[in-house]
Amino acid sequence: MPAHETAVIRVAGGWVRKAENDFSNATNEIKRGRSAPADTVCFHAQQTVEKYLKAVLVLKGIDFEKTHNISMLLALLPRHARPVLSKVEQETLSDYAVMARYPGDYEPITLPDARKAVAAARRVRGFIRKYFPAVIPGK
Repeated sequence: MPAHETAVIRVAGGWVRKAENDFSNATNEIKRGRSAPADTVCFHAQQTVEKYLKAVLVLKGIDFEKTHNISMLLALLPRHARPVLSKVEQETLSDYAVMARYPGDYEPITLPDARKAVAAARRVRGFIRKYFPAVIPGK
């Protein structure tokens, strides 16, 4: 494998490792049920999605700017490389990137919200791991 390809896979794999850490945090915390910090779960679910999308962008050689906007990242990907997320899921997840980290004047994030965010993260993770195995460390 050419050095450039190895470097691309290494960088994409770095994004995946970080995404997996976020996914682990989200899924472990949601298991706490009613005592789960829903805002933190949503933040880590958003980060899972964002980092997996960035891994695929790196793998495909597509430049992206520094953003937490899920819709923007999805729009950069060719259609066949896009995991399915509704517009509402894209917007909600994007909001969690910042809103969930800071106090503010917004509706409280609930446990059902957190469950939906984790479900979306699980779907994106599954899609990318199935169709882009080269980004998965150790494969």
